[in-house]
Amino acid sequence: MADTAKRLLVVGPSWVGDMVMAQSLFITLKKRYPGATIGVVAPAWSEPILARMPEVDEVLTLAVGHGEFGWGERLALARRIKGRFDRAIVLPRSWKSALVPFLARIPERVGFLGEQRYGLLTERRTLDKSVLDQTVKRFVSLGLPADEAASGAFELPTPRLEVGGDAQVSRLCQRLGLSARPAIGMMPGAEFGPAKQWPLSYFHELAARLIEDGFEVRIFGGPKDHPAGEEIVATLTHAHNLCGATSLADAVDLLADCGQVVTNDSGLMHVAAAVGTRVQAIYGSSTPAYTPPLTDNAHIHYLALWCSPCFQRVCPLGHTNCLKHLSAERVYRAVIEDAANEAVITPIGGTAE
Repeated sequence: MADTAKRLLVVGPSWVGDMVMAQSLFITLKKRYPGATIGVVAPAWSEPILARMPEVDEVLTLAVGHGEFGWGERLALARRIKGRFDRAIVLPRSWKSALVPFLARIPERVGFLGEQRYGLLTERRTLDKSVLDQTVKRFVSLGLPADEAASGAFELPTPRLEVGGDAQVSRLCQRLGLSARPAIGMMPGAEFGPAKQWPLSYFHELAARLIEDGFEVRIFGGPKDHPAGEEIVATLTHAHNLCGATSLADAVDLLADCGQVVTNDSGLMHVAAAVGTRVQAIYGSSTPAYTPPLTDNAHIHYLALWCSPCFQRVCPLGHTNCLKHLSAERVYRAVIEDAANEAVITPIGGTAE
């Protein structure tokens, strides 16, 4: 990338976790080009996350849902930004994701080969999955010169979302009826599918034991996770189903207020990691080798069965043993041990149960 290319456009991903991981790219770009401005093309839901990233100077909302082509919206956005950027970095590998930079006639447009994008990108890179074996590595590599990116030997900055202060958290706790007990967050959802979701009965059992020990349990997720949250908090005091009751910005602040979270491999797992909260990360059909929480403050729970990872939405064998054999007792022990000694930090992948 030429030193004169200081006006950078990033076409961002469409998932919460991926957008958090994209901050590693934004940090890299600001370090390499301190005077650069960064604009991010992103869905509207991601604005509260991007607003917590000081590296992002502008969010360019693209109101197109998953699976929608949205030609009119893409063309309108391209016209608005024409002449404003020198280089575009396209993170998704789809054909349509490269349209806005192409239609805006941004001179330099880089991305990985995929879906016949030859005419849309000026710099087309081949994805070597053996070298770029994590999502975050792939994102960061696109902000680096091609030869450096191909080596795989580059720094991966840790995402760090800005959080609200004590007054903001106090207002949220008062509005939501939360207590002064030390809080443990739980995220039972996983947008990808049930093969990534720890059984709700295990979450309930764990919540009950933690409440007996003096903790408050907060369930985080979107509106579609509300029934799961209700199943977890049923019959329990000091358990709060916040699924659908908070904005994404509120969830960021409340997750930062939790001492620990117990979570599936999900977008909110990455949010919790990026606000510095201790993460108890549960992996089933996916693997922590590919999408780990980007923090040293994590305890990985992964059985690595012969059939794992399958990367399927639904268990192809019909048993989901990769999750069912991870007992609530095992996760409970990890939470209590880490709560008793907050100085104990488990490196990513260092403790896999």
